[in-house]
This record gives sequence, C-alpha cells and structure tokens, in this order.
Amino acid sequence: MFERKIIKDLIKWKNRAQRKPLILRGARQVGKTTVVNMFSKEFDYFVELNLDLFADQQIFKSDYGIDDIIQAIQVLKNISFNKGSVLIFIDEIQNSAQAIKMLRYFYENRPDIFIIAAGSLLEIALENKNISFPVGRVEYLYMYPFNFEEFLQASKENKLIEIIASEKIPDYAHDKLMKLFHRYTLVGGMPEIIKTYLADNDLGSLKGVFQSLLVSFISDAEKYARNNTLKSIITHCLNAVPAETGKRIKFQNFGNSSYRSREVGEALRLIEKAMIIYLIYPVTNTDIPSITDFKKSPKLQFLDTGIINYFTGIQPEFFKYDDLNAIYKGLIAEHIVRQEIIANDYADNSPVPIWTRESKASNAEVDIIVQVKGTIIPVEVKSGAVGSLKSLHLFMDRSESDFAVRICGNMMHFEMVSTPSGKIFTLINLPYYLAGNLKEIVGRFI
Repeated sequence: MFERKIIKDLIKWKNRAQRKPLILRGARQVGKTTVVNMFSKEFDYFVELNLDLFADQQIFKSDYGIDDIIQAIQVLKNISFNKGSVLIFIDEIQNSAQAIKMLRYFYENRPDIFIIAAGSLLEIALENKNISFPVGRVEYLYMYPFNFEEFLQASKENKLIEIIASEKIPDYAHDKLMKLFHRYTLVGGMPEIIKTYLADNDLGSLKGVFQSLLVSFISDAEKYARNNTLKSIITHCLNAVPAETGKRIKFQNFGNSSYRSREVGEALRLIEKAMIIYLIYPVTNTDIPSITDFKKSPKLQFLDTGIINYFTGIQPEFFKYDDLNAIYKGLIAEHIVRQEIIANDYADNSPVPIWTRESKASNAEVDIIVQVKGTIIPVEVKSGAVGSLKSLHLFMDRSESDFAVRICGNMMHFEMVSTPSGKIFTLINLPYYLAGNLKEIVGRFI
C-alpha cells in the first residue's frame, strides 16, 4: 500500500474536537477503501461494513436506535468495543437510507465513535432514491488519483520530495524531476496502474488494467441510467471522452454521434456526478467574485491523464518530445496541470475554470484560473516567449492582480513583464512538477 497525502487530512479530522461523520467522496478505484484501511491503524478498534453485502445491510434493516446499531455491529463482527478509540467505515452507504439517517445520531449521540462513509456513484444513487445526507451533521473530503508527489513517494524518490519542498532545485534535480513528471503524465495516477507499472516497469503490461478501468466506469454509470437509451449514450460518451478531453465541446453530436444536445448533456452530467469528468465552464470576469458563464461551451476534463494517453494512442510518441506542450496539441500539458491542482485540494471539489473573452474582433482564452487569498490568478500552460502570451496580457490589462503564472518546462524563476498597453506585473514561471504547489507558492507573494 502506497502512502497517500490525504492521510494527514484524516488525522486532522480525527483530532478535531468538533468532528462530524466524514463522507469520503471520489471516483471508483481511486483508493478510498485502501486509504481508510491505512488510516485505521490510528485506532484501537476498526470495523468495515460493506452495504453491498446482505449480512452488513441487515444491521440497518430495522429502525434500531443508535445504541442498538452499535450493539448489532459488535455482534455481527464478533468484536467488543471496550476502552479505546473506534473507527467504523460504512462503504457503499448509498444502499441503505437507514444507514444514512443514522449518521445524524452518531454525530448527536455518539460523537466518541469515528464514522467514515463512502460509496460508488454516491451522488447519483442518492438523487435517484431521493435520499439526502443530514444537513450540517456530516463533512466531506475528496479523493483523486495519485498526484505527482505521491507518485514520487511510490517510486521511493524521497530525496526529490525534500528538494521540491525546499524549492531550491539544482539543475540536476530539475532534469530528473522533468523526466519523472513526463513518466507520471504518461502512466497517470490511478493506484492499480501505478502499482502494476512500478512492479513490472513495463508499459505493455498496463493495457489490460486500463481497459478494465474504463469497463468498470461504464458498468457503474449504466446502473443508474433511467432507461436503455441513456445507457447506450453513457457508453458512447465514456468511450468518446478520452479523445475529446481538453477541448471546448458541444453536446450536439458529441463524439461524432447522432445524439441530441439534451441526451448528451444528461449523460455527461451523470458521468460528472460519478466524478469521472469535469465540465469546465469559463469565467468571463477578471476579479472576485468569479462569474461562470454556463451558456458558453465547457471544456472537458477527465479523471486521469494516463487513461487519456492510453485510449488516444499517443503513448508511443510520448518520449520523442522534451516539452509536454508538443504532445496532443498541448492539451495533455494543460490537462495534467489542472489534474495536479485538483488533486492537491482534498477539501474542495470545485472545477478549475478557464477564462474567455469572446468578441467579433478576436477571442482570447487563459488556460486556468485559480483563486489565491481572494485574488484571481491567471495561469498559462505553455512554452515560448513572454510576448506570445497574448491572452494572458489581455487578462492582466483587465485585472487588479499584479501576478500571473506560466507553467512550462523551465526552472522556477520570476520576471517583471509589461503588457502592450503598459501594465507591469510579476510573471511567476513554474516547472510542470510544481503545478501542485502553485497556490502555496503564489500565496507567498500576495
């Protein structure tokens, strides 16, 4: 089992006085169950309930009170909670409305017992069954595929992790980090993929694992389609998504289909609720508050870059290029940077938007927009001269911010840059492998 950074957030949750039952959310096979099992070592007693199993479901079949539920768990699992800390993990909790209801009473009557719940396609199941979590009585953390630091940990590159943390990166470390980041971008961050790859060091051995991942996504999403037609559209969309990722998309005829906008929109939003994709709608203003324009075409973000690489067939070409921007029209570079930003924030699952300005004269688009300390920071993912960042300059002319970020293959450095209209701002240049640290680095300037 590889170390995951979210364990630190789980320990903070455990140590908080005003703790609530925790809902651990994330797509299938990102490692939720494994992480909870690792975290369970912090407790004297650990019980795992899987509500896909008939026997575990029976605990919540009757309208028991909280004390009877706890007693039933001890009887079923042949365990006695004496003195010490107790963690109960309720997996696939969406299968029992009564189990969801009882979260309230664990919070109100038995705060001494630690509760974590999770479930595949949790949001979809709850909506279809008209079930809601007790408002104000639960809290959430989000899990994603491995980020780059976790990939380094799994690869036993602990010295490089220390160097990244110091942000004093010598040339030789930069070169190795770039090679490893290319490799991480290639294989992606799904735990089973990383485990297989590090065991065999053979890209060919990953084919079956990638295929099984997509099949499991399709199988899960189809469970909650309201009819066979929607099942077919979901299957089409999931097969088409890897090739469409990173692009502004239209729902009408998505993936060279004959499906209508309404049908595709319903299927893609279902897949989004499963946390397999994000529909990234643009913002059109440059300062707080961000205003999302849902009338404009969204950009498609997939769960994991490695799966995209496999299904678009670009892996064999990967190492011919020194810069990620040379691959797949630069879409892979932007995708992995957004994936890194998302995967480093376990408390928030908000989309990481783009910025657009669309006019008859010309259009402009900034790859990524992040909020840092109440300031909107534009982020461009590309190599090349500063003067070529036309969209970034347009954004900065309209923004009150004095800082912008460029993610590229160069070492970290800072430049004072002037837009064509004369505004001077600080351009923070970060190498790809520091994308996950972007908010922390920028935050020190603001």
